[in-house]
Amino acid sequence: MKKRLWLFKGLALVLPLLALALVEGLLRLFGYGHDYRLFVDDPDHKGYWIVNQHASERYFTETDNATVGNFEPFLKKKPDGTFRIFVLGESTTIGYPYFHNGSFHRWLHYRLMHTFPNRNFEVINLSMTAVNSYTVFDFGKQLVDYEPDAVLIYTGHNEYYGAMGVGSTSSLGSQPGLVRMVLQLREFRLVQLLNRTWQRIRQTASGQKVDLREGMMKRMAADQQIPLGSEKYQNGIEQFKTNLTDLCQSLSGENIPVFVSTLVSNEKDLKPFISAPGTASAEQQFQLAKQAYEKGNVRQAKQQFVQAKELDLLRFRAPEAINQVIRELENRFSNVTVVDSRAVFETHSPSGILGRETLLEHVHPNLYGYALLSDAFYEALKKKKLLVTDGANEISFKQLRQQMPITPVDSLKGTYEVMILKESWPFNEPMPPEENRPKTVEEQLAGGLVVKQIAWRDAMNQLLAHYVKTQNQRGAVQVSEALVLEYPYDPTYYGQTGKLLFSANQPERAVWYLKKAFQLEETFATAQSLFITLLKLDRPDEALPYLRYAAAHNETQFSLNELQVFVEQLVTAKKQYLADTTNVILSNQLAAGYLKFANATGAAKYLAKSLRIDPRNAAALQLQAQLRTLKTAPH
Repeated sequence: MKKRLWLFKGLALVLPLLALALVEGLLRLFGYGHDYRLFVDDPDHKGYWIVNQHASERYFTETDNATVGNFEPFLKKKPDGTFRIFVLGESTTIGYPYFHNGSFHRWLHYRLMHTFPNRNFEVINLSMTAVNSYTVFDFGKQLVDYEPDAVLIYTGHNEYYGAMGVGSTSSLGSQPGLVRMVLQLREFRLVQLLNRTWQRIRQTASGQKVDLREGMMKRMAADQQIPLGSEKYQNGIEQFKTNLTDLCQSLSGENIPVFVSTLVSNEKDLKPFISAPGTASAEQQFQLAKQAYEKGNVRQAKQQFVQAKELDLLRFRAPEAINQVIRELENRFSNVTVVDSRAVFETHSPSGILGRETLLEHVHPNLYGYALLSDAFYEALKKKKLLVTDGANEISFKQLRQQMPITPVDSLKGTYEVMILKESWPFNEPMPPEENRPKTVEEQLAGGLVVKQIAWRDAMNQLLAHYVKTQNQRGAVQVSEALVLEYPYDPTYYGQTGKLLFSANQPERAVWYLKKAFQLEETFATAQSLFITLLKLDRPDEALPYLRYAAAHNETQFSLNELQVFVEQLVTAKKQYLADTTNVILSNQLAAGYLKFANATGAAKYLAKSLRIDPRNAAALQLQAQLRTLKTAPH
């Protein structure tokens, strides 16, 4: 009797679990819901991972608010010598409002790949708008299995109103342990079904649905007044501290270097969003700060600008307590480095006070600011000796700002995005009047991007075609380099950039892009461009392997055998010449060889050497006459 009783009790416990498991299995079988793991197979590139487009949905109570980030593929099997960087964060980290190459990680990637031309870098940005440390923690702890060489983190501004934030419309409370448990449960399709059913019931009962026409800031902010030091304020700080500490502990335990940046926000040129009444209000502190600044009392002004931000009840700017949490991480974990971006921004701001010089509105940098943010991380990576430069190819910060391929379309698109943002709550600034004049091609494309009438790649291809048609070589190279950064595994864009640089008489830069194209896909056309360019640069030993490939895969009606024999002889002659640079016979031989194949640059180089040693050398003077004829002949 007792055994039978225990059997019934056991069945009473097991049967509901079996029923739940059956429902879960059926939901998965019929394809209901989504897999929320961070990475999935890239459908467009075999052997690559890419971010799961549904990964962020489980952090949003209203899945209509869920955002997506970049889709930057990386190899499943990490190649030897590859330096892999993952980037975690929010809207600033993904590069709002420019996105694409405006993001600091693209500035960093461009600098790395040209400072270390013989190394391969993967910089994968996992950031998304409207998320906070819960998403950063969840994404970050999964990176252990993907061989990161460094993890870069910039997060903290969304701690109150980002998904799962204590003041957000997606809040699940103030206990990180409980929130994490619910997030884990959302992996189950049955929980997803229940969550969506509850959403529909709630929307039907209230008569309100998510209005996607409203700005994300308004859609995410539930509690719009969180006083400094209040319980909800403290909950936000503790939530951030718990998530960042646990993430750093997880990554440090695997000896993965972590770089966490302090945060920047506009203090001088943004009045508080919501100010409490009274004499010690955010608005009063802001006005006092402005008066002190105008009088030249910089120290007092800075303190009061910061205090105004701290007292602002609408917490879209991280309080200083967040930066304090970040600074303490370095003392707790040996593998964690604090990147003091705030100090870098202060150094490049008038009187050390953060404002419109580096920031667009409340927290998002302008292009100069994003360049500074990239520089802060770059210097931190160097300081920790993860990157060791020989100085030969290193791009300075000044050069980076000059060379970074951010097109006018990208810049204008960012400007338009900010205008739209500021028109809505909580800025409520009217849109400036439209100028009564025909729009440039760049303005038309940027406008199309903002209203999503055109995709970024299509906009860039149209811009490139326009620059080629108008013979704007610099603009064409800039657009092509921008496409390389966006699609680093597409050999077409490397080859295209190399050819444009060659046409623009920048053969050294052309070689780097052409070599990358050939590494990704060996083709006759790329090999041909490479050996022609390398011979022009008088690097026959480097040209020879590409010439041999081209000869073996010849797609033209002309034989390359004679040229191959010449280049092989040229390699030998150059080795002899380098052992005896005063030998005029050898320098003449090199000049004659280059002249035979109409390489005026190479011929001129060695003729100048011959005539410098022996100005009356008859053979050299005869070659000089042939060179003049070659230069004046119609092409």
